[in-house]
Amino acid sequence: MATVKLKHITPLWVCSDAIRQCHGTQEKADTPEHNGYESEWVETGPKDKALIDRVGNKMKHASTLEHIIVQLDIFDISRALLQEWSRHRIGMSQTVKSSRYTLGELKSEPLFSGPFCDITDGMGNPTNHWDELLARASKYVVLTSNETVNAVIVENLYNLQRLVCQGISNDLLKYAMPDAYKTSLTTTINFRSLQNLLALRSAPSALWEFRELAQAIFEAIPEDYKFLLEDCIYKES
Repeated sequence: MATVKLKHITPLWVCSDAIRQCHGTQEKADTPEHNGYESEWVETGPKDKALIDRVGNKMKHASTLEHIIVQLDIFDISRALLQEWSRHRIGMSQTVKSSRYTLGELKSEPLFSGPFCDITDGMGNPTNHWDELLARASKYVVLTSNETVNAVIVENLYNLQRLVCQGISNDLLKYAMPDAYKTSLTTTINFRSLQNLLALRSAPSALWEFRELAQAIFEAIPEDYKFLLEDCIYKES
């Protein structure tokens, strides 16, 4: 399962200051006096939080929420999920773990010995060592709830490792990588785009792995900020 680590988030008062700039109501701010970056983590006052909620959230003047930026480290997602993640382009930047430099990790811990048919019966049916093999493979690939699909994923991983050990260049190995192969990324995203991402990707129709990631992102956001995301994240009725 993917894990999410919060690296940085913009203080809320940056957003309320921007709204008050628009309205010319700076004198009504209740955030303690601050001097920009030098006092970045001054706690935002309740009136200023309410202003953000009313204007940026409920009234949908969502451009004001673009002033709130969050940076996250996301670990152990599949390349299949990464393809869907990359469709969220507006207000988002990402730096992804490079397969060009990291595929050598498969050499460090041999997963298999002998031909794949010694591990399964050649039709993808597990042998007595199957559970152990899945546990070892899960370090490198995202496994599903379907045993037949998992058998194909593990066979693909076996074939990839075999190619790695033959010294084939990573630029060519990319073409043999299964979509289940794990990757990680650092992302920076503004809250307007984050609202959109969570609304779409936590919905029941979204990819199961992306739904789990959306929930993990929501949980990683500090409590003081969740009032901006609570209506976006899908909740079981």
